[in-house]
Amino acid sequence: MEKPADSNTEQGASLGRDAWRRLKRNRLAMAGLVVLVVVSGTVVVGPWMVSHSYETQDTALGATAPNWNNWLGTDPLGRDLFSRMLYGGRVSLLVGLAATAVSLLIGVLYGATSGYLGGRADAVMMRLVDILYALPFTVFVIILMVFFGRNFLFLFLAIGAVEWLTMARIVRGQVLTLRHREFVEAAVVMGLPVWRILLFHIIPNTLGPVIIYATLTVPSVMLLEAFLSFLGLGVQPPMSSWGLLIKEGVDVMEEYPWLLLFPSVAFSMTLFALNALGDGLRDALDPRTSRD
Repeated sequence: MEKPADSNTEQGASLGRDAWRRLKRNRLAMAGLVVLVVVSGTVVVGPWMVSHSYETQDTALGATAPNWNNWLGTDPLGRDLFSRMLYGGRVSLLVGLAATAVSLLIGVLYGATSGYLGGRADAVMMRLVDILYALPFTVFVIILMVFFGRNFLFLFLAIGAVEWLTMARIVRGQVLTLRHREFVEAAVVMGLPVWRILLFHIIPNTLGPVIIYATLTVPSVMLLEAFLSFLGLGVQPPMSSWGLLIKEGVDVMEEYPWLLLFPSVAFSMTLFALNALGDGLRDALDPRTSRD
């Protein structure tokens, strides 16, 4: 007859559950997560819930301060700022997520391949990364945008094309420590092809650093998009993004300060939440930082 389990016996926990437990203890990271959920839900659902269109102009109305009809006021063309912020937030988050996904796809595959092959192939591939690092990122993005045009699709492709270098180095370093582990050598002995070893055995074991860097890449991409909007190379009117709204607000901030204040607050709050969540994930996914 089996003995009943001792109630005082400590139960094991998976890596994901243990990381989530540590993340919940980080109040700043959880606050950032809540802010991101609220902001994301608002910008996704909001444009369908408001009565004003983000592109509808009323030049007779012009720029008005916040009121009951236009909660955040209107711009000099009579467009409702609240609607444009909702739509602009959707565009900014989409650019951040899509460009980050592109950079992760390139960086993870490139870094994993370089680290696994090793030797001369690794040296050549990483020297190429060093050469690209020497190029000014912003100038490279501007060249890509000018070459491919100011299409919204090419915006996040161009940004993602220059944001993968750090991820490639991070993944390569992880793979160098994994490629001689027992489970990898067993896969080699079984005769599995290189692509299968990389995709199903090595890359899944690098997801911790990948997730952490992804949460820190999204805000940097959003900042880069905002900078491109200042240069006139980002999202083009009548479309909107937080970066474009901030640029338009800067031009008229002395006469209509609310046009700069509200987009700046929304943009800064979202970036702060992303960075707080990224720091929290870094601590949660690294057992060495646990205070248990």
